[in-house]
Amino acid sequence: MTDRFASRHATLTSPAYDGFPITTSDAAPVLEVTRAIYVGVAGDLTTTFASGETVTFQNVAAGTILPIRISHVLATGTTADALVGLI
Repeated sequence: MTDRFASRHATLTSPAYDGFPITTSDAAPVLEVTRAIYVGVAGDLTTTFASGETVTFQNVAAGTILPIRISHVLATGTTADALVGLI
């Protein structure tokens, strides 16, 4: 399959080129700092940004893509589910 963009450098504004399922944890980080998170099931999302600041996004709708660089998705305070880290 041809990929016209394979030789171009990805930036933070480029589309995601990979993803991984996120399991919430109060201790373990996500597999890689994200460019964005996809929320499959609506709810609250408590994250720790790459900067170290922890915040809760309340009432995130299903199907939302949040363009945030996070290192953790905490189990405490998170009710959203089917989360995918986009990189």
